[in-house]
Amino acid sequence: MTLVQWFIFFLAVQVVHFAGTWKLYQKAGRKPWEAAVPVYNAVVLMKIINRPWYWTILLFIPIVNLIMFPVIWVQILKAFGKNKTSDYIIGILTAGLYIYALNYSDKAVYNGNTETKESTLSSLLFAVVVATIVHTYVIQPFTIPSSSLEKTLLIGDFLFVSKLNYGARIPMTTVAAPMVHDTIPLVGIKSYSKWPQLPYMRLPGFESPKKNDIVVFNWPADTVKKFFDASSFGIRKPVDKKSNYVKRCVAAPGDIFSLRDGVVYINGKELKLSDRAKVQYSYKLTTKDKSSLDPSYIINDLGVNPVDVRLVGQGEYGFSSLTDEMVAKLKANSLVETLERTVYKNNDGMQNKNYIFPYNHDNWTVDNIGDIYIPEKGKQVSLTAETLPFYKKIIEEYEANELKVTGNEIRINGAPATTYTFKQNYYFMMGDNRHNSEDSRFWGFVPENHIVGKPVFIWMSWDSVNKKIRWERMFTTVDGDGQPVSYFRYFIIALAAYLALDFFVLKKKKEIKS
Repeated sequence: MTLVQWFIFFLAVQVVHFAGTWKLYQKAGRKPWEAAVPVYNAVVLMKIINRPWYWTILLFIPIVNLIMFPVIWVQILKAFGKNKTSDYIIGILTAGLYIYALNYSDKAVYNGNTETKESTLSSLLFAVVVATIVHTYVIQPFTIPSSSLEKTLLIGDFLFVSKLNYGARIPMTTVAAPMVHDTIPLVGIKSYSKWPQLPYMRLPGFESPKKNDIVVFNWPADTVKKFFDASSFGIRKPVDKKSNYVKRCVAAPGDIFSLRDGVVYINGKELKLSDRAKVQYSYKLTTKDKSSLDPSYIINDLGVNPVDVRLVGQGEYGFSSLTDEMVAKLKANSLVETLERTVYKNNDGMQNKNYIFPYNHDNWTVDNIGDIYIPEKGKQVSLTAETLPFYKKIIEEYEANELKVTGNEIRINGAPATTYTFKQNYYFMMGDNRHNSEDSRFWGFVPENHIVGKPVFIWMSWDSVNKKIRWERMFTTVDGDGQPVSYFRYFIIALAAYLALDFFVLKKKKEIKS
């Protein structure tokens, strides 16, 4: 829905509200016209049902308002003498339309009794509302599902992702279950409705995604039910309900990106990654006299995941994820004869030569790409048969234009086009695990409206292979220089101090009362 359509929808809701409540306003000692004035009618309604004024604000926050509407309906019924559980159930099941009957009933009498004292239910409601606001607009928990950023972020890391850094994105999907993504847990059913949709809007942030940032975003190449399940591709979902991905931003709007033998270059210069980034490549290793490497040495001393090493032949190994530190250790091993990094320079012998974005360069590989211009909002590019594949999805899907190509003629929204001006910024994302990452090399640019947030904190880490907690990673920051430092001990000290203080304060209050 466009902003104009939303405005019309908003006015229609006001008409519905007025038609079903104006007599109730009058019976509560207010003027009937007060039920017709947008926003003001909500403020007055809070006074009628004896609820705080700030509930009005909650009614206009997407997702949170879905929790508030049923509560308001119940409070209205209570204020006019409908105190039976059956009344509440009917009010909710009819989406508040039961209030219409109450509005035109001569038996409805205003008493204002809406149980102003806090109850367990109201406390629970308040907790859900606060948690939903924090989850949607401030910070969101997230789990690392794959090894694309291995060594920097591990499978089993539980993150807190900040929505504030880049600015919280207003939910585009307005009808959805709170605090879940696209599926309701346990029951396994869809958690949202595709209609109505808000246009993309984002609250102000204090930074934009920049090169080297680790970023959480919605996967632009549509979405999947389950990672690495090829049978589930192609499920169309709203932008904010697409699968969540986490990668490193390697190119920002306006950059020229290229990849040479697996090394990222931006505007012709090698991209210098932060010292916490652990880039990994595939290697082929042979041993002297076809000796075997000790498995415990590979797993414990080198720190290689068992799934990332395979025995190719006698004395021949294939490693899929080695860092520079691991390579240095292997080269120092007296059993190692050769250690060669795998670099895909061409696609000779491959059945599908055009598997790299934008799928029209036979000689581009996972290790050699470019040059690619990263689109910047407001910038214009020329459109030709050669350049169009880079921007086709942007024009058609991400920026909602009608694109038609007839021979060498390109038409956008029915008009001939030789240039195109971008409506939003785009980014190029890659995993540090160069040969084990599904990233922008395969599906292209990440639009700004797909950006979710910035991982800032690892609050827990679970090693599923060894079935244990990685204590050294708990309460460590994602960003920064040097080795990650755990703040877990400080958290325990602060928690113990808080509990002790709370105990003595509570004890003192009891002594004063007695």
